[in-house]
Amino acid sequence: MKNILFVATLCISMLLLQGCENGGVELSPIVPDEQAAAQMSAILAGSHRSDENKARDKYRHPAETLTFFSVTPDATVVEVWPGSGWYTEILAPYLRDEGRYIAAGFDPESDIEFIRLAAGRYQAKLDGNPELYGNVETTVLMPPNQVDFMPPDSVDVVLTFRSVHNWMPRDSQKLMFDAMYTALKPGGVLGVVEHRGDPAIPQDPKASNGYVNQDYVIELAESVGFVLNGSSEANANPADTKDHPEGVWTLPPTLRLKEQDKESWLAIGESDRMTLRFIKPAG
Repeated sequence: MKNILFVATLCISMLLLQGCENGGVELSPIVPDEQAAAQMSAILAGSHRSDENKARDKYRHPAETLTFFSVTPDATVVEVWPGSGWYTEILAPYLRDEGRYIAAGFDPESDIEFIRLAAGRYQAKLDGNPELYGNVETTVLMPPNQVDFMPPDSVDVVLTFRSVHNWMPRDSQKLMFDAMYTALKPGGVLGVVEHRGDPAIPQDPKASNGYVNQDYVIELAESVGFVLNGSSEANANPADTKDHPEGVWTLPPTLRLKEQDKESWLAIGESDRMTLRFIKPAG
């Protein structure tokens, strides 16, 4: 990255982590310059974001999360599986002028109807606002056969939000982490946000309730070469007991039980989430 502050903070972070245990450490996030901070604030308040999406900021903490992951306006950033484009609404305008935003998503020509339709909906979102999303680049990342989604050593930051549990039922999680590792430049950042499971309960290999243990994610990332560079509690929710009848989808925004005990699920809010920052070592 061209941002000198990122490099300096990264060096400090690595020094802080020397001698720390593998569970991570709460790091002081990078402080964006006033212009970048103002730009982010304006984007978050923008009219292109629905009131529904803005209401989720209190659970997803996008400004704090992206700052922790070293996302600066001049970075080359890949978001893995952007879904409906919640973070696209933030990242695309933030990176439009100086950086690059690449959405690594579903195959629009897939034989699976669900995947094909989801890819189509995302593309329609981009096409619907070319002024905002005209510079968004798209690429396909679909294991096991479509994993060479970017040239090796070409990306500053890779982000994945609540996707690890989706890879586990097909046992493709290690393949995905390896693909993200390959795409990152040496010294690049992998930012992972995921529903955090109860560490007292052994990890379900299929993550059938949507929760993934934090130690499991750390071990998975380290198995392909990543180094844990820090953890943040920005997206923690201590009210989440993680023992809901329909797993994480019991909670908002899914509310799978619909009106049944709805107020109690709304009172809990969205899931407790780990926020982990990994580095691809240089050299």
